Amino acid sequence: MTHNTSTGAGLDSLLEKINNRTYTIGIVGLGYVGLPLMWTFHEKQMPVLGFDIDSNKVDAIKAGRSYIKHLGEPMMQKLAASELCDATIDFNRIPEADAVLLCVPTPLDEHREPDMTYIEGTVRTIAPHLRRGQLVILESTTYPGTTEELIIPMLEQISGLSADSDFYVAYSPEREDPGNANFNTAKIPKVVGGHGQDALTLACAMYDTAIVQTVPVSDTATAEAVKLTENIFRSVNIALVNELKVVFHAMDIDVHEVLDAADTKPFGFMKFTPGPGLGGHCIPIDPFYLTWKARQYEQNTRFIELAGEVNTDMPRYVLRRTIEALNAHKKSVNGSRILLIGLAYKPDVDDDRESPTYKLMDLYTEMGAEVAYYDPYVPVIKPSREHGHWAGTPSVAWDEETVSGFDAVVIATNHTDVDYGQLAKWSACIIDTRNAMNGHEGIREGQVWKS
Repeated sequence: MTHNTSTGAGLDSLLEKINNRTYTIGIVGLGYVGLPLMWTFHEKQMPVLGFDIDSNKVDAIKAGRSYIKHLGEPMMQKLAASELCDATIDFNRIPEADAVLLCVPTPLDEHREPDMTYIEGTVRTIAPHLRRGQLVILESTTYPGTTEELIIPMLEQISGLSADSDFYVAYSPEREDPGNANFNTAKIPKVVGGHGQDALTLACAMYDTAIVQTVPVSDTATAEAVKLTENIFRSVNIALVNELKVVFHAMDIDVHEVLDAADTKPFGFMKFTPGPGLGGHCIPIDPFYLTWKARQYEQNTRFIELAGEVNTDMPRYVLRRTIEALNAHKKSVNGSRILLIGLAYKPDVDDDRESPTYKLMDLYTEMGAEVAYYDPYVPVIKPSREHGHWAGTPSVAWDEETVSGFDAVVIATNHTDVDYGQLAKWSACIIDTRNAMNGHEGIREGQVWKS
């Protein structure tokens, strides 16, 4: 891999480097956002240098081993063999990159307020190595104003350089949907906001080499607001169908049949699917970034917060339905063995961040149940800040002897790899939060409880 460490490059020469495919892309954070981004630029023959504090990820990239299951081994092996791609834990190599893309987590703290620890730590790490002519882009989801109020002042103070005159800064929110076969990184339009027109021009030119479309907006705060709006839209609509699920159940109406029929309307309706609660690193978290920022402007976000309350309460609704199901089988939660299917927050991925399954496991345990899980994508629970007490717990085997030994099975995530026909034969009590059992033959009366 060839690196260019020249300084003081003007905008025209940087644009020329992009056009000539000699513009090196540096990506900080090689997880669910950074790794697909590395692959996307690599596929377009752009030199890419990945950074991560986790040496295991760097070693995996160099060895061609997959650590995100849905991305697969072939992709990793191509990255490992490419002269255009490299990965490192050595942040002294930041000057080798012409653009530095920050793809680090933005969680909530214990007060459900933005936790900027990862962003601030990353900026402190790269700023001493910043050189003239570099472009810094934040891709992490965050509140409007982060780039201008936090990132730029920190970069300038630590580096001694000035944004726009010495280096360029932009914001372009990630729009990853892990496991979506129809829309990978290259096929999802990229919203871009720049700190000044030069930064916007440079960032758009860079993304144009690899992404289907760039969507420039007036500034970084607008781009930050776009990302939050997208995820708040989903949060609110999921809350709506979750609430409808509870209401329609009381009326003995199948919410899934209602939604399927409503979805035949060719205009004015967009189908969302209810579930046991929200998961993933975006939808359960991002709305609270806006509610926190809105308070600084003395603005209320009642609608957004109400949606959050509805979605947060869904695991307790599933618990109530589980109690009803076990009671019908003359059993109580206390002392029962409960198997949860699906630890990942969505089907056919290994991403368990913010998965509602964890909340269900905690609720059942608090009620005195013995809990286990089955997930072909998550063989063992990894250590995490939120669910450390489950770390090391393995997935159970998928066979009749194992599954039939549980008093109830709760379908929390509807992986397509799971044979639900077998489940219908093996379990007498199934709480189905995803409509996964719909249409399967051999289901007995009182066996499946939609939740």
